[in-house]
Amino acid sequence: MPVFQYEAMDNQTGLEIKDQIEAETEDHAQQIIREKGFFVTRITEKVERKKEAKAPERRAARKKTTFTIGGVSNKKLTTFTRQLSTLQDAGLPILRSLRILENQDKPGPLKNALIGVIEDIESGNTLSEAMAKQPKAFDNLYVNMVKAGEAGGALEIILQRLAEFKERSMSLRRKVQGAMIYPCAVITVATLIVGFIMYWIIPKFKDIFIGFGVELPKITQVLIDMSDMVVKYWFLIPVIPFSMWLLIKIIKKNKTGAYIIDRIALKLPILGAIIGKSTVARTCRTLGTLIASGVPILEALSIARDTAGNEVFRKAFDHIHASIREGETMAVPLRETRIVDDLVVNMVDVGEETGALDNMLYKVADVYDEEVSVLVESLVSLLEPIMVVVLGLIVGFIVIALFMPLVKLLNDLS
Repeated sequence: MPVFQYEAMDNQTGLEIKDQIEAETEDHAQQIIREKGFFVTRITEKVERKKEAKAPERRAARKKTTFTIGGVSNKKLTTFTRQLSTLQDAGLPILRSLRILENQDKPGPLKNALIGVIEDIESGNTLSEAMAKQPKAFDNLYVNMVKAGEAGGALEIILQRLAEFKERSMSLRRKVQGAMIYPCAVITVATLIVGFIMYWIIPKFKDIFIGFGVELPKITQVLIDMSDMVVKYWFLIPVIPFSMWLLIKIIKKNKTGAYIIDRIALKLPILGAIIGKSTVARTCRTLGTLIASGVPILEALSIARDTAGNEVFRKAFDHIHASIREGETMAVPLRETRIVDDLVVNMVDVGEETGALDNMLYKVADVYDEEVSVLVESLVSLLEPIMVVVLGLIVGFIVIALFMPLVKLLNDLS
C-alpha cells in the first residue's frame, strides 16, 4: 500500500504535525487525517514507496538478453571503449552513455553484457563492480583500469588510455594476421591441389602402368604408395593436425607442459622472436597503462602477467612480483629473468630513477611493436622463396615419378 507524507495542523491545539500514513489513494489519506482532527496543509506520496511501486513495471520493461556463445571480440570491445570514451569526454552521465551504446548495438555478447551492467548500476553498483560481473566482455585489465579511474575521479581520461591501448594492441595483431594471410592461402591451395593429384590422378596412372605391365622405378613406386595411403586414409588428413593441436592444448593444461611448449616456441627461428617481442610489447604497454592509471605496481604486475599468454613470461613476472614485494626495484629482477634485452632493463631502470616508468614502458612497447612488424615482413619475405622451392620440389617429384615409366613404356612400344 502506498505511503503518504503529510503536514497538518491540530484543530484543538494548533500545533503543526508532520507524519506519514498508509492509504490506498491520496483522497483516502486526507479522509483518515481529517478523522484524526487534523487540517491537512501538504501531502505527498513517499518517493521510496513510489519507486518500489513502479519497480515491477521497470523490471517488466527491461530488455531481455539473447542466447549467445563465446565472448566479446577484441574489435567490438575496442570500438565500444572508444565510443564510451568519446561520450564521457562530452560530459554525458555514464548511465546515459551506456544506454546509448546498448541501444545502437546489435544482439550479441556485448549487448547482453551492457544490459547486465546497466541493471547493476541502477541497483547501486559502481561501473567497475558492474563490469566485473561480466567476465566474458571485460577482463581484469579493463575492470581494474575503470576502478582506478573511478577512485581518481578521472574516468574519461582512463577510458581514453584504455581505448588507445586496445587500438594499438589490435593494430599489432592485424599486422601479424594480415602478413600471414598470403602464405597461409598459398599453402592451403597447394595442399588442396596436391591432395587432388594424389587422390584422383595418380590412381589412373597406376591403372595404366598395371595394364601395360610396366616395371616401375623405385621413385614411381614410392609415389604410388603415397597415393594409396591418401586414398585409403584420406579422413586422417584433417584429423592429424587437429589431433596435434588438441594434444598441445592438453599438455598446456599442465604448468610444466605449458612452460616446455612455450620455451620451445620462443626458441624457434624468427617465429620465436616474433612471439617473444610481441609478448614484451603487449605486457609493457599493459603495465605502463596500468601504472599511468594509478593502479598499484604489484597489482599491475599481476594483471600484466595474466595478459602475457606465455608461461615463461608468467614465471618471470612472478619472480619480479616477489622481488618488488621484498623491497627491490623492478630493473634488478627483470635483468635476472633474461626474458628481455639489456635495452629494456636499462630503460626500466631509468624510468624508476626519474619517476617516469610508465613513459619508459610505453617507449619499450613502441620499439618492440616496430621490431615485430619488421620481423613479420622478414618472415613473409623468407616464406615466399621457401614455398616456391618446396612446391617446385613436390611438383618435380610427381612429374619425374610419372614420366619415367611413361618414357620406358613408349620406348618399349616403339
